[in-house]
Amino acid sequence: MGFAHIGVLQSLEDHGIFPTHIVGSSMGAIVGTLYAAGYSPADMLQLVKDDKLYKATKIMTIRPTFLKSGLSTHAMLQSLIHELIPHNSFEQLKKKMHICVVNLNTAQWEIVSTGNELHKWVAASASIPGVFETINDGETFYVDGGVLNNMPAQGIAEFCQTIIGVDVIPHIVPTELKKPIDALAFSVRAMQHQNSKAGRNLCRFIIEPQAIVEFHEFSFDAYLAIYHHGYSAATKYIADNPQMMKLRK
Repeated sequence: MGFAHIGVLQSLEDHGIFPTHIVGSSMGAIVGTLYAAGYSPADMLQLVKDDKLYKATKIMTIRPTFLKSGLSTHAMLQSLIHELIPHNSFEQLKKKMHICVVNLNTAQWEIVSTGNELHKWVAASASIPGVFETINDGETFYVDGGVLNNMPAQGIAEFCQTIIGVDVIPHIVPTELKKPIDALAFSVRAMQHQNSKAGRNLCRFIIEPQAIVEFHEFSFDAYLAIYHHGYSAATKYIADNPQMMKLRK
C-alpha cells in the first residue's frame, strides 16, 4: 500500500503544496526518507519502474528461519538507502525526517530524527515482525513502527501548525471473510487503525487512499495502480477541502 504515498505526494505538489517535515512508519518511512532526501514523487516512481523497490527479490534476502528473527534480512534495503542517500545522515537531508520505530525492550514506539545511521532506522521502521529481521541497536531490538503507531503525527506536532495525514490502511468494514488469512488481515488492520487514532487526531487533513480494498499489503507488482489510488484520493480530497489550497507556496 505504501506506493499510494508517492501518488499523494505527486498530487500535493501538483496543487502547489510542498511538505517541509515528514514523519512515517514502515513504507511511509521509506517513501518519506527518499522525499526528504530530495527525490521527487516522479523520481521515486521511476525508481520503482526501474525495479529497485517493487519486487520482493529487490528488498528481501531469504535465509533459513532458524538463523535469525525473520524470514529476510534488510541487507537489500539498507544497501539501497546507502546507494540513493550516500551521506546516510538525518541532518543532511533536504527536509526534516522523523522515523517511527517500535522498541521491543520497552514495548513503546519511538521517533528517531538525528544521527548518521539513516539506513538502519529506515530498515527498523520497515521491519515487519516475522517477515524481516529485527534491527538491533546494542542490546535493544527494533521493529516496524506501524506495530504500535501507524500514524505517528506526534513526531512533528511541535514543528508544524498544519499536519496532513495519509492513511494507506484506512478502516474498511469487511463484507465477507472467506479464509483464515482474511480474518487475520482484517484483525491486524483493526489494531493498526486503533493505534493510529492519537496521531489522526493531530491531523487537520487526512487523505485515505482505498487501494487496500483492491490489493493487499504485499501487492508490490501492482505499484502503478496503487500509486494512482493515492493520486486520485489526494486530488479528490483537495477538491473537497479547498481550504488546503491555503497551504500553497
